[in-house]
Amino acid sequence: MALHVHGHGSRLAAAAWAWLAVSMMASLASARFIVEKNSVKVLSPRSLRGHHEAAIANYGIPEYGGTLTGVVLYPEDPKLATGCGPFGDKKFRSPSGRPVVLLVDRGGCYFALKTWNAQLAGAAAVLVADSADEPLLTMDSPEDETPDMAFLANITVPSALVTKRFGDALRRAASPSSGGSGEEVVVRLDWRESMPHPDKRVEYEFWTNSNDECGPRCDEQAAFVRAFRGHAQLLEKGGYALFTPHYITWFCPDAFLDTPQCKAQCINRGRYCVPDPDRDLAAGYDGKDVVVENLRQLCVHRVANASSRPWVWWDYVADYHLRCSMKENKYTRRCAEDVVRSLGLPMDMIDKCMGDPDADAENDVLKTEQIVQVGHGTRGDVTILPTLVINNVQYRGKLESTAVLKAICAGFKETTEPHVCLTPDMETDECLDNNGGCWRDEKTNITACKDTYRGRICQCPVVGGVQYQGDGYTECKAVGPGRCAMGNGGCWTETRNGKTLSACSGSDLSGCKCPPGFKGDGFHCQDVDECSEKLACSCPHCSCKNNWGGFDCKCGGGLMYIKSEDTCIAKNMSAFGWLVTALVVSCLAGAGVAGYVFYKYRLRRYMDSEIMAIMAQYMPLDSQHNENQPLRTQETQQA
Repeated sequence: MALHVHGHGSRLAAAAWAWLAVSMMASLASARFIVEKNSVKVLSPRSLRGHHEAAIANYGIPEYGGTLTGVVLYPEDPKLATGCGPFGDKKFRSPSGRPVVLLVDRGGCYFALKTWNAQLAGAAAVLVADSADEPLLTMDSPEDETPDMAFLANITVPSALVTKRFGDALRRAASPSSGGSGEEVVVRLDWRESMPHPDKRVEYEFWTNSNDECGPRCDEQAAFVRAFRGHAQLLEKGGYALFTPHYITWFCPDAFLDTPQCKAQCINRGRYCVPDPDRDLAAGYDGKDVVVENLRQLCVHRVANASSRPWVWWDYVADYHLRCSMKENKYTRRCAEDVVRSLGLPMDMIDKCMGDPDADAENDVLKTEQIVQVGHGTRGDVTILPTLVINNVQYRGKLESTAVLKAICAGFKETTEPHVCLTPDMETDECLDNNGGCWRDEKTNITACKDTYRGRICQCPVVGGVQYQGDGYTECKAVGPGRCAMGNGGCWTETRNGKTLSACSGSDLSGCKCPPGFKGDGFHCQDVDECSEKLACSCPHCSCKNNWGGFDCKCGGGLMYIKSEDTCIAKNMSAFGWLVTALVVSCLAGAGVAGYVFYKYRLRRYMDSEIMAIMAQYMPLDSQHNENQPLRTQETQQA
């Protein structure tokens, strides 16, 4: 919880707010927290044989429903005994080739860092020996995760805390320098009874939060919902599992109801509160905004459950996180309504379920949440987020879809596991129901819904080499070359009287522009009435008639309309006009006759003489024939 005292508040105000924080968190300090355990059985040496308890860490991946048999090794170098430093190039291997269970000492660094270093060094599991004689506790990952803790998401080996007494015994047996016999210390880590499995149906709960600005923990929750919803929906649709979401809230003590802190972080007069998302009461969203959205998500599950579709909660939460981010200032009721409508849920029933957040009265839904937050039976109080409860036992380990599915499947009675527990290959077919809440073009049936084994995603497709772009939920439009062939590129088009016009242009690779004679945004185009808007045919004596995509203009008084000049000219000219025209025509005719005469007599004679001169070189003319005839006869006779 963020503690802020703004302005010139006195020390008394600061002290009062500090007391408020203590009061609101008091329930957490006194909470009954259950340490979940697994069994460690020593197989050898004989002197250590027996069963021991170990506290399962809240990171890594425990082998729920299974076992792991390995050899316990302890670092020989005392400087590496805590596992806080990297083991370098050293790889732990057992003489027998069995998996290595690395034993390290408590202290010096975060528990998770010890496990990470051991994993890098080849360990298959990690046991941390306590340094004090005390009850076992749950090893958790750091509350404030810094950038150098990115390794947390990559821890895959299981780890557990053992008591100081048991840890000392393992250390002595695994270290020859400590008087050990040199015999391999073989243990079996057993998680088969860590998860109850009474029957063929699993009941599980997920305690989460709609806040998306709480850092790595919020990002982890959102990623888990996206990745696991496909598994969850198959389990629920088949009737194999019963799922219930939950949200943690606190209350504001009566003495502080009128403080800015309670007013900003609580609803229903201080009865239900959560911390400010960005830890700044003067900026961004308030804690009460988160409470309202948490309440809405609870009601989404209730309404969906009433319509026999409880699995829709997973789609709503995943879509809301993507579409209604705080960072984009979309964490609003309006955005929530868009998501609800896309999933086919009745918003009026959800509103009725939520009630009035401003009323000075109990809210039945949130009151129930505060009641079930308190532990009952074998389950402890829920005090941290996120928390997964399976068959009334709090899950420990990494919040990752495959690891969680393994834990849930361990909750089924033997031989009753559903198919989803036996193969990772599955299809949820969410796109068959209301198109998965994604965008779809009704005319072409092109859809943004894509089914995967993790659940459906809303992603604009590529069809016939044409890329669609958009958010995938409410909009996808074709872009690039060829887009007009795909549903007209999403642009306006209409056909009348056999004439088709379109706002899609091949030269414009993304936009839509109404054609000439129309106005609009390209998605909706209306015919422009050029006549009434005086855009054309506005000259004197003009008569305008609008038609679809254009207009017809006529001139009165025997005039003729010239469209390019938007004007009328006379068809019948005056006597003077005719005289001028006659003179022009006469001049043109005279010029034509003169040209013809020139061609006929002068130019023609010149051309004829030229042609005759050329022909004389190749063909004997009559005069040449007469002069040469005697010579030709004489030559013939001599021959």
